[in-house]
Amino acid sequence: MADKKSQDKKPIELEEGMKRLDEVVQRLSGEGISLEESLALYEEGVALVRECNARLESAERKISILRMNDDGEITEEPFEANN
Repeated sequence: MADKKSQDKKPIELEEGMKRLDEVVQRLSGEGISLEESLALYEEGVALVRECNARLESAERKISILRMNDDGEITEEPFEANN
């Protein structure tokens, strides 16, 4: 059975996730936080990275490239990121 916290979690916007991830990194880079808080922030950061990556990959799958061939016809090709 999934816990209530994960059931209530609403997907975040990419920009919001990136902003929160930056805040987490800044907090982890600072001084004066407990081990427990560090672990909680680390776990939150990992979850944010996964969610942001999933959103980016989803966006890449939706992008297509339009090219004009020698005959002047426009063809559509899937976008493939250079990894």
